[in-house]
Amino acid sequence: MTVSAILDLKGHHVVTVHPDVALSEAIRVLTERRIGSVLVMSEGGIEGILSERDVVHALGSRGAAALDAPVKSVMTRKVVTCRRTDTVAAIMEVMTEQKFRHLPVVEDGELIGLISIGDVVKWRVGEYEAEQEALRDYIKTA
Repeated sequence: MTVSAILDLKGHHVVTVHPDVALSEAIRVLTERRIGSVLVMSEGGIEGILSERDVVHALGSRGAAALDAPVKSVMTRKVVTCRRTDTVAAIMEVMTEQKFRHLPVVEDGELIGLISIGDVVKWRVGEYEAEQEALRDYIKTA
């Protein structure tokens, strides 16, 4: 299966913030939306990604003063992306090897979605359940 199948199931909406937004505001967005990351975007495209891990690192190193800092000063700048044609197995490998939980989906330079490790796990569990059901049906008819 491909990333496209996951996006078709979950949708293409991506929550974003501007690089100059205060970290406290980005945390509010994460909390209200109950999500683990936001893409940091300007008119030029993806500038970075802010994850819960980035927030913890900023607070751990700067203390409460980090809350007033702009997101661009604490975000992860190197953003790895995937394409809708990438396989679920391939993105699982990338997420595991590089130790991150969110992958923006980009096609022809345009952001079309965001895949989380939770989306991937949900998809894989669904695949396994369908396989088990098919095997049970096969055994019943044999």
